[in-house]
Amino acid sequence: MRYVRLGGSGLEVSGIVLGCMSYGDPRRGPHEWSLDLDESRPFFRQAIEAGITTFDTANSYSDGTSEEFVGTLIGEFARRDEVVIATKVYGRMGAGPKGGGLSRAAILAQADASLRRLGTDYIDLYQIHRYDPEVPIEETMEALHDLVRAGKVRYLGASSMWTWQFVQAQYVADLNGWTRFVSMQDQYNLLMREEEREMLPFCLDQGIGVLPWSPLARGRLTRDWQARTRRSDTDVFGGTLYRQAEESDRRIVDAVAAVAAERGVPRAQVALAWLLHQPAVTAPIVGATQQEHLADAVAAVDLMLDEDELHRLEEHYVPHAPEGF
Repeated sequence: MRYVRLGGSGLEVSGIVLGCMSYGDPRRGPHEWSLDLDESRPFFRQAIEAGITTFDTANSYSDGTSEEFVGTLIGEFARRDEVVIATKVYGRMGAGPKGGGLSRAAILAQADASLRRLGTDYIDLYQIHRYDPEVPIEETMEALHDLVRAGKVRYLGASSMWTWQFVQAQYVADLNGWTRFVSMQDQYNLLMREEEREMLPFCLDQGIGVLPWSPLARGRLTRDWQARTRRSDTDVFGGTLYRQAEESDRRIVDAVAAVAAERGVPRAQVALAWLLHQPAVTAPIVGATQQEHLADAVAAVDLMLDEDELHRLEEHYVPHAPEGF
């Protein structure tokens, strides 16, 4: 495993981040394809044995049970100071003014709830899951800064939003001497490269780490175009993605398959290796519901693609409207 600094910060993360949306009570929340505690356990063991030290979840995943699983299973296989736990705040967790969003009241209440579920007294990377247009950005940034000052959070990150919104948040933090975001978790893969226009150049310029979500385009880059899975059939949010340019997207999927066949490796390794070749990317967030998913992700760290292969993977891309916000 390779270990890298998260942007210009001092926080060291593994070159592959285990995305924990896949782990949580399937009876709670919208992810009926998620794995229960016993089914999740082997993936945490495998990840830690492979050298993965960074785990990403969110308070809203499986109605909080993903955080509970993360806290329990990391406790079984590693010491707290050996891992980086990242979670997120924004999604609706309950009724009332503190149940969701990015107000001061909600952030402080939801941070404490996440700490309880994770079974820890601090969160390594606390990320806003989306931008909240209903709350002044000054209120959000000061509340996050206060969590850092209180020792409940070590670093701050953000997720999918317009670049101008991210710039605004950083400017407000700088203007007031508050804690800046050190990372951006955004949708980035061979089928969705719109972040290359503004967000990724900004992150490179400002020393902000990039942790792409959906690096395999909800699995579309790993299988034949028409193939279906349990998750693809039941993932409501995922069903809204990757429907804009099917002809060009199919050609990209075919190119991934061709390069993988020539290399004698699974398609997932090629798609992840492409991401790891991008200068702005720190580490992709990879979900796993089968043991080979993690094995492929770890192997991708060492797969070097040549210029011709990179060109073949990229040449069929056409502009898309941003999605997933």
